[in-house]
Amino acid sequence: MSNDKPTFQGHCAGLDIGGSTVKAMLVDTHGEQVGDLVEVKSHVDEGYPKTFGQLRLALDTLLSNASLTMEAITAIGLDVPAPCSNGVIWGKANLSPDWVGTDIREAFSQEIERPIFMTNDGNAAAYGEFLMRPQLTSGLLFVAPGTGLAGGLVLPGGYLYEGANGLAMEIGAISVPFREGSSLPQDANGREGSLEAWVSLVAIRRQLEAKLQSKRHASHPLNQQDLTIKEKAFKLRDYAEDGDGLALEIFRKQAQVLGFALGDQCSELDPGLIVLGGGLAETKFRDWYLQEVRRGFQRRASPFYQQSPIPPHETTTRFEWAIGGDAAAAFGVARKAQVELA
Repeated sequence: MSNDKPTFQGHCAGLDIGGSTVKAMLVDTHGEQVGDLVEVKSHVDEGYPKTFGQLRLALDTLLSNASLTMEAITAIGLDVPAPCSNGVIWGKANLSPDWVGTDIREAFSQEIERPIFMTNDGNAAAYGEFLMRPQLTSGLLFVAPGTGLAGGLVLPGGYLYEGANGLAMEIGAISVPFREGSSLPQDANGREGSLEAWVSLVAIRRQLEAKLQSKRHASHPLNQQDLTIKEKAFKLRDYAEDGDGLALEIFRKQAQVLGFALGDQCSELDPGLIVLGGGLAETKFRDWYLQEVRRGFQRRASPFYQQSPIPPHETTTRFEWAIGGDAAAAFGVARKAQVELA
């Protein structure tokens, strides 16, 4: 890749719609961030028109902070936490039902009178992470455990792979050969035996509830707290950071199953670099977690996806934590809008 900075016409904004917040970023004509990341509440569960109001609020805040007007914006990048194709939401995920089947891109473009590029959040974060590594010559596979399991693939040269319909890299849907007792666990979409059924917040809730009901963990502090299982699951990361055995047991299984599945993904994609994102990237136990991911990967991946058989036997698949944090998706989708407009 050339290190020369591209030049684009006008500024672009990236709007990253999450389940609880909209994160927004402004980039200039050289693709560089202008000002700070802006966050506002998303209201996705109250319908897309309500969230449109929050998108406008985020845009207005970006422009005000940069002492600019809307005339400075040439295009908007928009990412959504759901499968989408050509601006239309195909599955609601954590959105309210009115999002599904709606041409969100066209509706918001008409409202703000600007062209819009739209993709899902996994793609946006993958592209952002790629751009934040200007010396990277290979592509990268991005995976982010969270409420679900996001994924994205950038090919060498910086091409964001989205598939024929824009629906590629729904990595949580792939199957893994692991059971809980005699049954296959289900994810939030009712898919049995999926990776997301093992690596997601939904999975953590299910596994935590089962463990807290066992005699072995009857005296665990979480059993003494008057909280819902959803609230207890949110606290599990803190317990893991303190070295709690139950919490680490759950995260260890999650990490190893994820690594196992990534071994199969390498057989299909040979990405060279796998970037792990999501909230786990900010934890104190992330190095331990990544070690467990590697253990699962080593169990499944063919030896040549781990190390070259040719001297000096270089590593063929590398793992890194995301470096963009909460800003990666907003940055990625803003820059993708610039490229699409050019």
